[in-house]
Amino acid sequence: MADREGSQTKPHSLKIVSSDKGKKKSLLGFREDCVCVQAERVCLSGLPTKDVISCAVDRSSGSSGLCGHIISRMALSFLGCPPLGLETLKITDFQLHASTSKRYGLGAHRGRLNIQAGINENDFYDGAWCAGRNDLHQWIEVDARRLTKFTGVITQGRNSLWLSDWVTSYKVMVSNDSHTWVTVKNGSGDMIFEGNSEKEIPVLNELPVPMVARYIRINPQSWFDNGSICMRMEILGCPLPDPNNYYHRRNEMTTTDDLDFKHHNYKEMRQLMKVVNEMCPNITRIYNIGKSHQGLKLYAVEISDHPGEHEVGEPEFHYIAGAHGNEVLGRELMLLLMQFLCQEYLAGNARIVRLVEETRIHILPSLNPDGYEKAYEGGSELGGWSLGRWTHDGIDINNNFPDLNTLLWEAEDRQNIPRKVPNHYIAIPEWFLSENATVAVETRAVIAWMEKIPFVLGGNLQGGELVVAYPYDMVRSMWKTQEHSPTPDDHVFRWLAYSYASTHRLMTDARRRVCHTEDFQKEDGTVNGASWHTVAGSLNDFSYLHTNCFELSIYVGCDKYPHESELPEEWENNRESLIVFMEQVHRGIKGMVRDSHGKGIPNAVISVEGVNHDIRTASDGDYWRLLNPGEYVVTAKAEGFTSSTKNCMVGYDMGATHCDFTLSKTNLARIREIMEKFGKQPISLPARRLKLRGRKRRHNSAWEIGGGERACRLRASWLHRRGSQCSPLLLA
Repeated sequence: MADREGSQTKPHSLKIVSSDKGKKKSLLGFREDCVCVQAERVCLSGLPTKDVISCAVDRSSGSSGLCGHIISRMALSFLGCPPLGLETLKITDFQLHASTSKRYGLGAHRGRLNIQAGINENDFYDGAWCAGRNDLHQWIEVDARRLTKFTGVITQGRNSLWLSDWVTSYKVMVSNDSHTWVTVKNGSGDMIFEGNSEKEIPVLNELPVPMVARYIRINPQSWFDNGSICMRMEILGCPLPDPNNYYHRRNEMTTTDDLDFKHHNYKEMRQLMKVVNEMCPNITRIYNIGKSHQGLKLYAVEISDHPGEHEVGEPEFHYIAGAHGNEVLGRELMLLLMQFLCQEYLAGNARIVRLVEETRIHILPSLNPDGYEKAYEGGSELGGWSLGRWTHDGIDINNNFPDLNTLLWEAEDRQNIPRKVPNHYIAIPEWFLSENATVAVETRAVIAWMEKIPFVLGGNLQGGELVVAYPYDMVRSMWKTQEHSPTPDDHVFRWLAYSYASTHRLMTDARRRVCHTEDFQKEDGTVNGASWHTVAGSLNDFSYLHTNCFELSIYVGCDKYPHESELPEEWENNRESLIVFMEQVHRGIKGMVRDSHGKGIPNAVISVEGVNHDIRTASDGDYWRLLNPGEYVVTAKAEGFTSSTKNCMVGYDMGATHCDFTLSKTNLARIREIMEKFGKQPISLPARRLKLRGRKRRHNSAWEIGGGERACRLRASWLHRRGSQCSPLLLA
């Protein structure tokens, strides 16, 4: 290991240097003098005087560089300063610079905390900044574009499947003009910060005192023996207010919604749900769908004008978040959404009132609470990419559902559809239901929940990317890891995905930088799951093939666990999309399938001509079929009833088209009904035919083994009376 240790003395307490006698202290505007921390005396121009305690001029250099900043808000802990936004992409590529880089894919723009290289590490998308040479003169810097109080640095090594590269120690320098640099001191010498001991776990180093500057630079001093200078990082800092900077004021995101913008642990989440329920008791209900491996209840909130009951003709919608415990943004968006719906309903927002009264909404904010608690302990920046992702027993819920795709596709290849395997409501294999199967208790709880409630549309919120993925998630061709695998309802899924992406503030922004390696702009912020990466047993595919529900995965942000300060902006990014996506449950056709007496027929099959995927009616005979605008030939059929077909038109206006069916019983069903009414068992016609065939077969067999002669003589006697005779060949 190339190592160069610096002095490790205890940090000095804050030393205030009196101001230069030749300078006038003004309480208004800005001034040309400077402030200092400890023994370092470098001038800093352009500071608001209300933040200055004292200052001194650097006589030795005469430069207008900078030193640390003593401010009246020093009582605030620097941990209150959020990340600048390297991981969230608030810091653009143009704000990152480096001394050298090995190649473009390892440039300064790739030195972002938690950035992923993916399987194919290439010249464009690699997993860190890597210096072109391994020496002590390499650096990577961030231009904050405004004066900022820097308080800490978080570092990681290079994300790579094949290489081991990380920095084990480094110096930190700051500047106001990118020419004159001041190194963070620890006593009389430069402070050496301890770096990483492996490549994935983030390491936080706090500055001994906050430093105010525009630029911050990391200068590696040692690195892993067999590796290179490579690192990913995040900078903690508080931008100082600058009312004269129009650019920053124009781009600052604010929200007017009075919501609880913070991260909630399990206890706080449960308490917040209770508060929402108490605010809106007439439209909310709290229930749980089961328990986690650690025994935490999987709480859900229902929002409807008649909570607790399925209303005939009213579609059911759900949002699920937190299948990966460390993808926290989705969880917090769900908690914000339930607050927002309650407040807006009480305020009489016509759009929200209509949505609540015409839809039964279910919100499950934390499917993997065990994993979340692990991530919560690590915090928003120190959990890395995967801490808390899996359940307590190490299962990834996202691909823990039964693989029904293979059953369907093999049946199609053997032309067993729909004779042996239907194109919908495919049964779960018996092995999956056994107690010994590797299935998380959380997965079983979701399956039972989805089988109980006739969901029409659902979205599961995930993190780490900014895209909406639609099924299929599994490739059809063996040995391929990426392949476009559309469902029979591909056009509907594309629209559903686009409805969310197009109303999101960033997903379809052509100027947006890619999160990691994939550019989804070519499909307007949407992607077929299998064409991205194949996943067997995904929630989306299972939902489509086992239930009526159309399910999509919504990746809501590059940063899985954003800092608390980012939540208001993330809410603004997603709020409209979350509402618009719920409204899509009212697109297509809906109606009732009844018998001649007006009673609803459960489990009736609804088929659309040209679409090889059916759905079924709920227990009351009502159904909902998501379709894009157009004219469709729709057939309703049920066992014991004659099928009925009609044309149904879907318009462009929001609101599903009513398409009701009345089915008459078949003659056989009527006969059975009559016989059952009088206490007699009906005779199955197919069984009777088989019985008659058996009698005939036994008669022919008796003839062949010798009984034919006797039968022929009996027949001859009968023929004699009619003037005929039996064939002598039969008597031979």
